[in-house]
Amino acid sequence: MGAGIENAMIPAAIDRPAEATHSPECNGALGDDVSQPWSGQSDGWRQQLAGAADYVRRRVSGDYQADETGFDPAFNSSVLMPMARVLYRNWFRVRMRGLEHVPASGPALIVANHSGVLPFDAVMLQTGLFSEHPAHRNLRLLGADLVYTVPVLANLARMSGHTRACPQEADRLLRAGELVGVFPEGFKGIGKPFSERYRLQRFGRGGFAVTAIKAGVPIIPCAIVGAEEIYPMIGNSEPVARLFKLPYFPVTPLFPWLGPVGAIPLPSNWIIEFCEPVPTEGLRADWQHHPDTVSSLADQVKRTIQLKLDELLVERGPVFS
Repeated sequence: MGAGIENAMIPAAIDRPAEATHSPECNGALGDDVSQPWSGQSDGWRQQLAGAADYVRRRVSGDYQADETGFDPAFNSSVLMPMARVLYRNWFRVRMRGLEHVPASGPALIVANHSGVLPFDAVMLQTGLFSEHPAHRNLRLLGADLVYTVPVLANLARMSGHTRACPQEADRLLRAGELVGVFPEGFKGIGKPFSERYRLQRFGRGGFAVTAIKAGVPIIPCAIVGAEEIYPMIGNSEPVARLFKLPYFPVTPLFPWLGPVGAIPLPSNWIIEFCEPVPTEGLRADWQHHPDTVSSLADQVKRTIQLKLDELLVERGPVFS
């Protein structure tokens, strides 16, 4: 979803979703393959349609709840996740591993690599955790401010549990026991050229490490293979990017040459793996007096993800099959 914690949702229930605004205080930087074959797809679709219809009925009648950031758990589980699962299961054929490293409850900070031009990696990560984790955990993703300037996209992001990448928001979410996700590479990761695929970019200034240390929560490194190939970015049209005030405007072998058809993501093979958590409890007492503590922790997480990416690339084999 763009930027990391350099620039992190407040789950207090209210009667209806409020229009989330940029809080004035948010001005700081910030195993085993468990995927199973899917059966009973016909019954599954009927259940999903029934769930969506029930949500619409409750929405119309006002019988729903959302927190003050706009997160609507019922909408997320009944509408958004079933739609995303189509891509997860049938298009990208995602294999998710290492779910034993993600706690069934309580706070943790998932730190992942970011790539693919558009944030499909964020959506697949969220979908996999909700669909395959035994506790069906909601991942509260931190996104770039740009997401919240696009009306429809901003509303969908809020309703699915995303929020602005802000250290104060991340801290409140973690202290409320939420599972939070962040992509420290930000636009430098998702908008990098195809020639630099699976090479991690700069991990910000270590803001995610500071957030985890202050909250005393474990960091769970996560490696995502597959997103780099969905839009092979061979160029960046900077004049067009400036015109639309975008961080980049991708040029791929198919886009913009084939118009809307060129915007369809290629069906690459995906693997998402969670690595062993990195504890932070013992670092809370003196990290402010030892700046190297933050950089060492950030470097450790980055190194873990890069090594896992290299390993998964060899294991995955063909990009398309």
